[in-house]
Amino acid sequence: MRPPVAPPGWSRWLVPPAALSVHLSIGQAYAWSVFKPPLESAMHLSGTESALPFQLGIVMLGLSAAFGGTLVERNGPRWAMTVALVCFSSGFLLSALGAATGQFWLIVLGYGFVGGIGLGIGYISPVSTLIKWFPDRPGMATGIAIMGFGGGALIASPWSAQMLESFGADSSGIALAFLVHGLAYAVFMSLGVLLVRVPRSEAAPAPGAPAPLEGVQVSARSAVRTPQFWCLWLVLCMNVTAGIGILEKAAPMITDFFKGSGTPVSVSAAAGFVALLSAANMAGRIGWSSASDLVGRKNVYRLYLGVGAVMYLLIARFGDSSKPLFIGCSLVILSFYGGGFATVPAYLKDLFGTYQVGAIHGRLLTAWSTAGVLGPLIVNRVADSQEEAGKHGQDLYSLSFTIMIGLLVVGFVANELIRPVHARHHIPAPREATDDAAAERRQSA
Repeated sequence: MRPPVAPPGWSRWLVPPAALSVHLSIGQAYAWSVFKPPLESAMHLSGTESALPFQLGIVMLGLSAAFGGTLVERNGPRWAMTVALVCFSSGFLLSALGAATGQFWLIVLGYGFVGGIGLGIGYISPVSTLIKWFPDRPGMATGIAIMGFGGGALIASPWSAQMLESFGADSSGIALAFLVHGLAYAVFMSLGVLLVRVPRSEAAPAPGAPAPLEGVQVSARSAVRTPQFWCLWLVLCMNVTAGIGILEKAAPMITDFFKGSGTPVSVSAAAGFVALLSAANMAGRIGWSSASDLVGRKNVYRLYLGVGAVMYLLIARFGDSSKPLFIGCSLVILSFYGGGFATVPAYLKDLFGTYQVGAIHGRLLTAWSTAGVLGPLIVNRVADSQEEAGKHGQDLYSLSFTIMIGLLVVGFVANELIRPVHARHHIPAPREATDDAAAERRQSA
């Protein structure tokens, strides 16, 4: 499938909606918790077992993005969006079959493995194209798309809950809900497939239009050999670990903090807190990434990591004395969590150019897979051990928050160590770029 080239006069503002249609769909992954209680009841699963499809999906997201990044760059955004559509929708259809027949392994295979491949390829599918269309505002452009991944759950959660209420929370109802998801997302994602275009690189750019490749350009193969890549990997991993540590345990955390106070948090209020965090996650993706176009990528990551550490310190010291303080600091941390995801493609563009930025981004997302395990593990393991020691309330989380502060400091230092990429890693001319691309193809064959 050849990348569709934009005809003369094509508006670049049609590309962000194409990307958004894919990211809003695959953002359903953050709404998996809606299906956990019905699955546990209908298929007699434990909480750990019901989490397996989601966990495998996040692992496959990172792996498929890392190993498929070069293919996405080579074949273009339409190919990548088509692969994402087929895998993500097929994952739901396999899950529907698994629920209908009572075979949980089919749900793990469908949603986790097959659907997870769709998550990874879909996540990176528009990044390189958006950056090439918006060289003047790369942070804003990628923020618009990646905002969709953060906001997908705001649509999927109530929609899924309503379907389960209408169809029933038994195996047949779950199967029907999975089936509707698979078909509906296939239709919605096809809008992105049909609409996406790549810029006409052979044409002279008009004012405000994308320019041809210029400045520093580094291939994906060379990028992973630079200290800049691994410093940024560490920056992303630490920022995501800190954010997901709150996101994964948000409802029980706010309940524990104020359980012994005169105004305990109800179940519905805790659910509302989770919704607020999702909104902050989504807003941070577009807000902070757009701000990075003005203040610079390194400066905005100084904000994420430095102020994020201060927010964690305030919660650890004074969080149980003030609900507004606890909620406010948590919202800031989650906005930084979302902003970190949305800003990192533009940071990569600044460091390595646009030549293979999508493939480099895919490799960098292994930091997300690592953080997705590390953050919840720290918070849950520490809370469990503190509870066994007889502690309660805020004391369950003080140690884990101290660890998060330390991790953010590590990320802050890594960000300060990032410098321009040495000239020996640059692609000096189009001929060398062609030769390097041929080497990439031979390596991946």
